[in-house]
Amino acid sequence: MGKIKIGSRKSKLALWQAEAVAAMLNQQGIGTRIVTMETRGDKILDTPIAKIGSKGVFTEEIEAMLKNGEVDLAVHSAKDMPSKLPPGFSLIAFTEREKPNDVLVSMDRSVSLKNSDQPLCIGTSSVRRVALLKHFYPHVKTVNIRGNLQTRIKKMKSGDCDALMLAYAGVKRMGYEHLIAAELSVTEFVPPVGQGSMAIEVFDSIDEDLKQKIRQCVNHPETEVILTAERAFLRKLEGGCSIPAFALAQCEKNTIRLTAGLTSLDGKQVIRKIVTGEKENARQLGEDAGFQILDSGGRELLAEIRAAQDL
Repeated sequence: MGKIKIGSRKSKLALWQAEAVAAMLNQQGIGTRIVTMETRGDKILDTPIAKIGSKGVFTEEIEAMLKNGEVDLAVHSAKDMPSKLPPGFSLIAFTEREKPNDVLVSMDRSVSLKNSDQPLCIGTSSVRRVALLKHFYPHVKTVNIRGNLQTRIKKMKSGDCDALMLAYAGVKRMGYEHLIAAELSVTEFVPPVGQGSMAIEVFDSIDEDLKQKIRQCVNHPETEVILTAERAFLRKLEGGCSIPAFALAQCEKNTIRLTAGLTSLDGKQVIRKIVTGEKENARQLGEDAGFQILDSGGRELLAEIRAAQDL
């Protein structure tokens, strides 16, 4: 077997992730080559993601390469993956999840969300983070800052904001842990679906033996179970990364506890449910959580969100 080709975005974080997956495959004697490219989400940096379009902002171009055989597999941040993939594509493996928390990154280690007397401007491109900040800390101002991690930190240093709100996983992977001013509770800031894990995407034409080898090398069974629940929830909401939805599944022995919900764009309304069930029913559990959210005002809220975003 020749070297298998791994598709990746060009950012340092995306390359770190592709190289981490390549190392897992190399350890099992599978040769790899990384093929990089830019996606729509990488090229358009002056527009919020919700305005570019939620589906496939970071994946469309890589999927085209998968489909025509230029690459054998693609490595993505699991949180960037739409809840429903185009026909012929599937996620076949998830890497072990890093700590899923959001963090505040700042040059000033004393910054705090809790001090309402201190003016604080936070840079983020996430509708979920903006909505939850408005809900829990309405005194905090937010500014839309996009780009890779290095670009965002440069913008923060030049005074565009006092702090950035980011995923702990990316901050750790890029070696910026020394800039973490606060690790935010997953109880308040429930993460987006999949945060902290990497997802492996393939097209149906992939050789079945190769597909199984990739799964054996890369897939972390417990992470796959919890992300199955989270992604089933998001699919029920027909959501991508442009709606302020959140979900975190946690395993204890054979039980999953899934916290999931939806926030209005202005942060005034938060619909939140906690469901528990057995691991083998992960997908059903996520769907149940989705039904509960939709039946508790979520349908109307989603309609408002999509109208506001012109989606």
